[in-house]
Amino acid sequence: MLKSKTRQADWRRANMVKYNAHLAVQQALNSGTLDKQPCEVCGRTVVDAHHDHYDQPLNVRWLCRRHHVKLHQGGEDMFPIRRR
Repeated sequence: MLKSKTRQADWRRANMVKYNAHLAVQQALNSGTLDKQPCEVCGRTVVDAHHDHYDQPLNVRWLCRRHHVKLHQGGEDMFPIRRR
């Protein structure tokens, strides 16, 4: 259990499903069961994992920071899910 009193720890306590999904992605990247892909919009290779559904923690979209921020500001329909 998180015992510290930081803003980050408060967010984690309030958003355990999201936090657990973030941890699952990090563990999968570290173990090699998940590989980063280029940004699905522009092809940049420095990317963030974006969850459309936190109940599917390893089902992520790879977006560069610019497009990840734009997606959160503009709404999920800004970059529709690409079927692979």
